[in-house]
Amino acid sequence: MTLAEKLAQDWKSRLEKDCQDENSSTHQSVVRWLLGHQPDRFDTLHPTQLAIATGAIDFLYRILISRYLGLPPEQAYRNLIGRLGGLVVLRQKIQAWVSLSRDRQRSVVDVLQEVIQEMLNSDRYLQQQIAWIAECTSDRRLRNSLLLATVEEYCLRPIRNQPLLVYRFVNYLRRSQRGGLTQVPAGDWVRLVSEQVLPDDTDEPVSLLDEQAMSDYVETEAWEERQAQRQIVQAEFEAYLAAQVDPLASQWLRLYLQGRSQEAIAEALNVPIKQIYRLREKVSYHAIRVFAVKQSPELVASWLETSLQEHSLGLTPSQWEQYWQNLTDAQRHLIESLKAGKSVETIASELKLKTNQVIGEWTKLYLAAQSLRNDRS
Repeated sequence: MTLAEKLAQDWKSRLEKDCQDENSSTHQSVVRWLLGHQPDRFDTLHPTQLAIATGAIDFLYRILISRYLGLPPEQAYRNLIGRLGGLVVLRQKIQAWVSLSRDRQRSVVDVLQEVIQEMLNSDRYLQQQIAWIAECTSDRRLRNSLLLATVEEYCLRPIRNQPLLVYRFVNYLRRSQRGGLTQVPAGDWVRLVSEQVLPDDTDEPVSLLDEQAMSDYVETEAWEERQAQRQIVQAEFEAYLAAQVDPLASQWLRLYLQGRSQEAIAEALNVPIKQIYRLREKVSYHAIRVFAVKQSPELVASWLETSLQEHSLGLTPSQWEQYWQNLTDAQRHLIESLKAGKSVETIASELKLKTNQVIGEWTKLYLAAQSLRNDRS
């Protein structure tokens, strides 16, 4: 038995256990879809690569069964829009754009639907996946479920600390400014998805701008490696929070990384909103205090939108100016060096300090920024 055959057998057994209401044909189609059109590639991977690849499959599988498989198309579609619409950074960008546009009556959902529809029409990767799904099954409802799961997974891929969908929204703005809005009626969207999943004999649509975005931001193997790293760091950090801080802090992190608002997290955990904000600051504090000396402080900071490089420590422009004016020359040098990507060891050598002193100074700087953020809220 090849490794691909063993994986297929394992996934079929898992589907039979998790999805007993689905028939054998559905199980076989889902397994084929999960393993991809070149399942023999698994036999050529070394253990680390195999762990990353199987982790990516597991992530896609959980998306499928939690929100799409076996559901009516309308409900599955609402789940997709709800999941992607919950991305805080995207929602903020869309709201800012709508407020500046001539049509201020449009909602986040309206714009989000158009962005996704445009991706289905022009994105080369999604076009390839549409064709692959059509090879895996002739069941129209299953095709729709597989496509929606594919769209969610693709849109959530972390590119430069932001979901890929954010970059697609920027591309959408460029196109809409040139050619006008697509104005896809919400009621027709599911029908269009179902039609899109059926390939025809026409040439695959190609967008030069989308090709450029693909080459700039997307490379499958690199994404799988980043995804596996994120999952490892998340698991380690959740375990630390549960053991050393508060089990609720671990639950807060898991819900926050799902894109939920603070209000939604408070409702899910059944705790007052003030306690949720305190949990957020605890998680942020411990991310810096602990993970600053471990493997991925920048990843945790980007989750919390308090990274130095991408989010200016979570400060507004006026707060950052106030913060910067209160720093010494040495502290400014430390901040600029970290933003430039220098290692702690290099900075310590430049400042003629010990590594622990640099870490301690950086912790003080972060906590000072946290205090300013608290004043804002």
